[in-house]
Amino acid sequence: MKNIFLSIITLFTVTTVFSQPDIYPAPENKETILIKNATIHVGNGTIINNGSILIRNSKIEKVGSDVEAPAGTVVYDVKGKQVYPGLISPVTNVGTKDVGGMVPGTNDYDELGDINPNIRSIVAYNTDNHVINVLRTNGILLANVVPQSEGGGDQLISGSSSVVQLDAWNWEDAAYKMDGQIHVNMPSLIQRRSRFSFFNPQAQSRDPEKEGLEKIESLKQFFREAQYYLTQKNHAETNLKFEATKGLFDKTQKLFVHCNAVKEMLMAIDFKKDFGFDVVIVGGDDSWQIAPLLRANNIPVILNQMHSLPASYDDDVDQPFKTPAILQKAGVLFAISDVDGTTRGRNLMYNAGTAAAYGLTKEQALSAITLNTAKILGIDDKTGTIEAGKDANIIISEGDILNMEESIVDLAFIQGRKINLDNKQWQLSDRYQHKYGIQIKHPEQIKAQ
Repeated sequence: MKNIFLSIITLFTVTTVFSQPDIYPAPENKETILIKNATIHVGNGTIINNGSILIRNSKIEKVGSDVEAPAGTVVYDVKGKQVYPGLISPVTNVGTKDVGGMVPGTNDYDELGDINPNIRSIVAYNTDNHVINVLRTNGILLANVVPQSEGGGDQLISGSSSVVQLDAWNWEDAAYKMDGQIHVNMPSLIQRRSRFSFFNPQAQSRDPEKEGLEKIESLKQFFREAQYYLTQKNHAETNLKFEATKGLFDKTQKLFVHCNAVKEMLMAIDFKKDFGFDVVIVGGDDSWQIAPLLRANNIPVILNQMHSLPASYDDDVDQPFKTPAILQKAGVLFAISDVDGTTRGRNLMYNAGTAAAYGLTKEQALSAITLNTAKILGIDDKTGTIEAGKDANIIISEGDILNMEESIVDLAFIQGRKINLDNKQWQLSDRYQHKYGIQIKHPEQIKAQ
C-alpha cells in the first residue's frame, strides 16, 4: 500500500511539472519590422526619445529618430512605452532544475565528483522547463545556465556553463554561446561555528581555513597538471578533464570563481596571476571592500543576490543594496543576478531597481542586467544593447522595467522573432477563473485595457 501511495504522489508531481502550457517557440522571422514612437533605452547609458528600431530578419538594421520603413514593413507603434534590450540572467540553473529534491529525476544540475571541468550544462538544458516562460514574461530573454553543486560548494569544479536564448524547441536551438565559462567553487576560508558545535568535539577541532587552503592547493595542482598535459603533443591516453580546461589557457573561456569573503576573492586573484586566466568573481558579497584591487586586476563581479542581509554582522544592513554603486564608482565591471531559489530568477530587474535606489542611475542599473552581463559572458558583440548589427533581442514595457508597479512587458523579440509571452501560471489562472466564475486579472489582461 505504501509503494502504491508513493507511486501516485510521484506520478502527480511529475505530471504537474511536465504538463506544459500551449506555448510554442516562434518561427524564424523573415519580415522587416519597425518599432516606432518608442523611448529607447539603448543599454549603454543612452536614451533615444521618440525613436524607431528597424529589424530585418534576426538583426537590428537601424536605430534612431529618423528611421524610415520600406514598403511591406510590419509596424508596431509603441508610443508612450519603454523599449529595452532583452535582459540577461548571468547565473541560473533554469532548464536543469524543476522541483528541487522532490523528484530527483527532474534535476540535472549536479554531478558526482570534486573536479568536473568536462561536465557541460548545455546538454542537460530542458527547453520544456516550466520556469522559462515566466522569465520571458518578465523580460528575461537570455540566461547563462550554470552547473551547480547541491552541497553548496562541495565540488571544486562543477563544469562549464552556456548561454541560451529562452525560446527554443531543444538545447541545440537554444544555444547562444556554448561552454564559455568553467566554474570553480572556492572553499570557505572563514571559521563559522555552529551554535551546536559545543556538543560536537570533532567540529570544534576542525580548522576550516587549513582545510580550505589544502583544497585550493589541490585545485592549483590540477591546473598545473592540465597545463603541462596541454603542452604535450602526443598522449598515450586522452584525459577528458584536462582537455576541458584548454579554453582557460587559450583565453576562449573564463574562470568563474564562486566566492564571497575577501580572503576567498584574494585567492581568486592568485589564479589570474598564477595561470593567466580571465577570472570573474561570482557572489562577491564583500567585493566592495577590495573594489580598487579588483579594478587593478581587471576582474569583473557578478553580484548574486542583493535582496539579502549583509555578509557580516558589522556591515550596514543595507550594504548589499549599496555594493553596486561602490563597484561602479571604482570602475569595476559588474553584473547583477538573482539566484533566490524561491523566485527562480524572475526578480532580476527588481534587484537592479534596488541598486538604482542606492546610488546607481537607472541607466547604469539597466546596464548591469544587459550590456555589462553581455560583456562578462563574451556575447556583447551580439546582444546587450539596441544597436545596428546586433541581434534583435528586445522587450517593450508599459513603464519602467526596474519598477515592480510598471514593468508590464507587452512585446518581446528574440533574434527578431516575436515570442509568445503567455505562461503556465496565467493559463492555470484563467482555467480556475473560468471554473469558479471569478475574474482576477493577470498582467496580460491588465495591459489590454
